[in-house]
Amino acid sequence: MIQYQIQPIDPQAHLFAVEIQLTEAAPGQQFTLPAWLPGSYMVRDFARHIIGIHALDSQGQPVELEQLDKQSWALVNNGAEVTLRYQVYAWDLSVRGAHLDQTHGFFNGSATFLAVVGQEDKSVSVQILAPEGSDYQQWRVATAMQEDGAQRYEFGRYRADSYDELIDHPVEMGTFTLAQFEAAGVPHDLVLTGRHLADTDRICADLKKICEAQIALFGGKAPFDRYLFMTQVVGEGFGGLEHRASTALVCGRGDLPSVTEPEQSDGYRTFLSLCSHEYFHNWNVKRIKPATFVPYDLSQESYTRQLWAYEGITSYYDDLFVYRAGCVDKATYLDMLSQGMTRVTRGQGRFKQSLRDSSFNAWTKFYKQDENAQNAIVSYYTKGAMFALLLDLTLRHETQGRYSLDDVMQRLWQDHGQTGVGTAEDSHQRIVAELLGRDASDLFAYLDSTEDLPLAQLLEGFGVELKLRAAASGSDKGGRSKQVLSASLGARVQAEGLGVKVLAVSEGGSAHRAGIAAGDRLIALDGLQCQADVHKQLERYGPGATLTAHWFRRDELMSATLALQAAPADTVVITEIDSEKSQRWL
Repeated sequence: MIQYQIQPIDPQAHLFAVEIQLTEAAPGQQFTLPAWLPGSYMVRDFARHIIGIHALDSQGQPVELEQLDKQSWALVNNGAEVTLRYQVYAWDLSVRGAHLDQTHGFFNGSATFLAVVGQEDKSVSVQILAPEGSDYQQWRVATAMQEDGAQRYEFGRYRADSYDELIDHPVEMGTFTLAQFEAAGVPHDLVLTGRHLADTDRICADLKKICEAQIALFGGKAPFDRYLFMTQVVGEGFGGLEHRASTALVCGRGDLPSVTEPEQSDGYRTFLSLCSHEYFHNWNVKRIKPATFVPYDLSQESYTRQLWAYEGITSYYDDLFVYRAGCVDKATYLDMLSQGMTRVTRGQGRFKQSLRDSSFNAWTKFYKQDENAQNAIVSYYTKGAMFALLLDLTLRHETQGRYSLDDVMQRLWQDHGQTGVGTAEDSHQRIVAELLGRDASDLFAYLDSTEDLPLAQLLEGFGVELKLRAAASGSDKGGRSKQVLSASLGARVQAEGLGVKVLAVSEGGSAHRAGIAAGDRLIALDGLQCQADVHKQLERYGPGATLTAHWFRRDELMSATLALQAAPADTVVITEIDSEKSQRWL
């Protein structure tokens, strides 16, 4: 057995100490750290955070260690018994890497545990040690890893059956809130790290309904014996990453409801959707996955054109299960659907990149977005969710309600999730075609197209109307609104100092035509100081007006004539118009 040990040795310096003990090291034994972690498709080069790596033999004498590349090392003239030691700098407050300070510690195995090359299939033990000092006596440990002598939620020894399993169980440590519930007979735990006033009873009640609805879709039996929602609560933040029996989450303090807050906030709905999204991944990408991910090659990019299915379909179901679980009403769900679509319709990138291309280029485009992203790319999450809706409604319509996207997911679970056989590029298409009883190439051609999807007509057949309107404000995300803007700056901005900072410029819009660029600081319009709510300020002029704009680019003052265009109808509103028809879908 390979024995790992990890301990926070200096929380103020954000350092973990890691030790690997081998009793069967091969001659020239190699070690390597992943360049990326499953579920987050960008090379992150975790090895850059390794400090002071060295090896010792069974007598405590140094063994030569040669670095082979940016993330791999090899022993030289070694015996069978070897100990490898190093430190990991942990200052990434996200769900992807490692973070350590005086308040808590968190790590993914991908960012901390070197793999023993050639022995990845061997079982491993992990000794998780507490930091030294009286300040840390109340710290506990949260992980879905199997205990191997440790008491649950305590420091001690844990185990995993392979390296792949080891790095799929992130670890949280500190003083945290623990709440528990059961879903379909399976224990589920909610861990909240960070200061909060959350109503954990309410959160657990809602999560229970969402989890049970998803488990029911896939046959009523969860693919794990225990599940853990690990949540870092911060001032402002959002993110999640799926794992085989847990999820690591980041949310803002204000997103969680308090006992004195009976109304459901937008932030809480977003949090429930995030939990729903990561939970659905238990089936869709953790167990049903592309063939190129079986097994994962974590040393370099692993390309697939199927992320539209694994993130897009999951994004369709995340809000849908919040609705199916009864956590929101139908009108609210349709607003949530509208907001997701609006993120697509507001970008010109949807006309330049297809869903399959978006999936393939996730490594360098979606995960490395710049200020021009809205003009250049489309999200396989949001447009992928729209394509999932297209499939769902088409199946329901053409089979008179006999089949839906639910049946596709059940077939994928049966044929791929339960067998471990990865999906091919045409696996989804073949199942849809079989259920439709016809060739489905016309539908799946949209994956290679940059056309807008024909959803309005399909939705109308289910008693739901899709319309486009202008935005109501700079913060309008989509959905129902009584008022809309008449004029448009054609840029996203945020208040800064005596004006607004330009975050992104829409191709072909007013700001673009005037020569305003992302990063500029707009200070005056028509000789008047630019207000924080610049969109409201422009409403006084209306479309067709021309005015002089002044802005700073770096330290240079610039000016130009700004010709205001009409606000584009790029905001989606979806409403129910026939409740009887909508019941065939919702």
